[in-house]
Amino acid sequence: MADNLPSDFDVIVIGTGLPESIIAAACSRSGQRVLHVDSRSYYGGNWASFSFSGLLSWLKEYQENSDAVTENSSWQAQILENEEAILLSSKDKTIQHVEVFCYASQDLHKDVEEAGALQKNHAFVTSADSVEAAEAAEAACLPTADASLNTRSCETLAEQTQSSEPESSLAANDAEAAGEKENHSDDKATEEEPSENVPKVQDTTEPPKKNKITYSQIIKEGRRFNIDLVSKLLYSRGLLIDLLIKSNVSRYAEFKNITRILAFRDGIVEQVPCSRADVFNSKQLTMVEKRMLMKFLTFCMEYEEHPDEYKAYEETTFSEYLKTQKLTPNLQYFILHSIAMTSETTSHTVDGLKATKNFLHCLGRYGNTPFLFPLYGQGELPQCFCRMCAVFGGIYCLRHSVQCLVVDKESRKCKAMIDQFGQRIISKHFVIEDSYLSENTCSRVQYRQISRAVLITDGSVLKTESDQQVSIMTVPAEEPGSFAVRVIELCSSTMTCMKGTYLVHLTCVSSKTAREDLEPVVQKLFTPYTEMEAESEHIEKPRILWALYFNMRDSSDIGRDCYNDLPSNVYVCSGPDCDLGNDNAVKQAETLFQQICPNEDFCPAPPNPEDIVFDGDSSQQEASESTVISETNSETPKGNKDLGYPEKPSK
Repeated sequence: MADNLPSDFDVIVIGTGLPESIIAAACSRSGQRVLHVDSRSYYGGNWASFSFSGLLSWLKEYQENSDAVTENSSWQAQILENEEAILLSSKDKTIQHVEVFCYASQDLHKDVEEAGALQKNHAFVTSADSVEAAEAAEAACLPTADASLNTRSCETLAEQTQSSEPESSLAANDAEAAGEKENHSDDKATEEEPSENVPKVQDTTEPPKKNKITYSQIIKEGRRFNIDLVSKLLYSRGLLIDLLIKSNVSRYAEFKNITRILAFRDGIVEQVPCSRADVFNSKQLTMVEKRMLMKFLTFCMEYEEHPDEYKAYEETTFSEYLKTQKLTPNLQYFILHSIAMTSETTSHTVDGLKATKNFLHCLGRYGNTPFLFPLYGQGELPQCFCRMCAVFGGIYCLRHSVQCLVVDKESRKCKAMIDQFGQRIISKHFVIEDSYLSENTCSRVQYRQISRAVLITDGSVLKTESDQQVSIMTVPAEEPGSFAVRVIELCSSTMTCMKGTYLVHLTCVSSKTAREDLEPVVQKLFTPYTEMEAESEHIEKPRILWALYFNMRDSSDIGRDCYNDLPSNVYVCSGPDCDLGNDNAVKQAETLFQQICPNEDFCPAPPNPEDIVFDGDSSQQEASESTVISETNSETPKGNKDLGYPEKPSK
């Protein structure tokens, strides 16, 4: 690969996370020669999603990466006298405190294995010094240790789509899913492309079915799981949705509505009414409360026009402000934790009003909630932009590590990189993910941490007639110094888990290890699966079949001044943050793109097939001439498929 790789580019992007992928796509779209490399074997970095066996392989790689000590000095021979090197990190240190527990029945046989699984023992439990972790794993009959884009799942989606608003180019579509989904991202197929310039929204309904789920079944059905490392949703009027529509990248992905917003109060999970219809149909609220709520929400939509209403409370918390608005405690709780979704102790009044307005502004565009979720997981989004970059000539190299950046001593600009093969590759600009920077470069950086948990359960936290609900819930912090926990529950119609199970993501800002932060909430909402309980039909809480805890580095809001001796043409992208949406990644990508390509449009829509002309191609020149004639005769030229844009099918 190294011998065939060109040695000169305009932009080199190191890392395939969401902001890096957006930048690579934007630069490639603007005519820049882009090389996109990643030492990992999959797209997305910490934004990736995995099948079940893929996740177990990722855990194994994490463990091996933590223990490995590799040093390669071949780059030194490439450094000239007037140059110096900035070494890059060979280890990914963004993931810590990984703990895994399996509670499902251990009936694994030798011949039970998902294709592509790397080992028969699929369990990893970290914190070898933790007695509690060892006991929990032993109780689960589990040993302890320290520790892809358009192919569809076999299950068929037979749901009626929800219609979107007329002015939007984001339309609802039915999804018929066939074939197996392999989610190690480098193995992604690039087959069919939806003809519409839109993400597709789905809403599936299936009758509830009670089955005993064993670990063997999870292994066998492992490809039906698509487990995200980071848990986020898309606001229907957020920056990422706007970018997907504008750039036409939306045709590479499909989306599903979040069907309900839940609240956890006094040990009870209940659904929160958020749209006008939900409010008036709600049996949880009295008629007086309904009027109070609608009056306050109407004010929030236009709060900026009435500064006198909140000016005196700007320095107080949003929680205190709500107490002054003649709202019942019930309404205050719903607004604070399920609509604004802000902190009870740290969010100020204006922050809360702004968050509430954003929530209401996104309502009704594609459904009764403001949120969308990409089918097959959040890890689809970086790959969508990678695909756009490749369409416009970007070159991708996975499993391709970079040893160092080469800096000119006189100009203090980065001029090249040296890869694992010792090849020197020149570029004008370098975009690099924060995790690739060495400890010397990041010695003054103070990172925050995100606590994450991923659960596979056998039931929903709030049972209804339909078992195909996609839910979001915020559980408030109870102890000083702790943070609210965001819970996102995904059903099988999101193509992230097998039928009869739910995939639950828990996220919060870290104050301790992920397990210490999140386990109290897990215990309130779920119960571990046991054989005795499996025989009972009167279990109130859904049962945990499998659980993963880990901490992830949050490098957002780190200024470039915090890094040591960073050349001016080296741009650093952060990993995922703890926010629910993706606005930070989009803002970051656009800001860095404008520094690389000033005055260029950020991810414009691709040209119409009729407008594509290849320079130096006589046949295309003739086509161009015929186009002029066609315009004179009011005829429409045929589309060109050579750049991957199919002709729009006739209806």
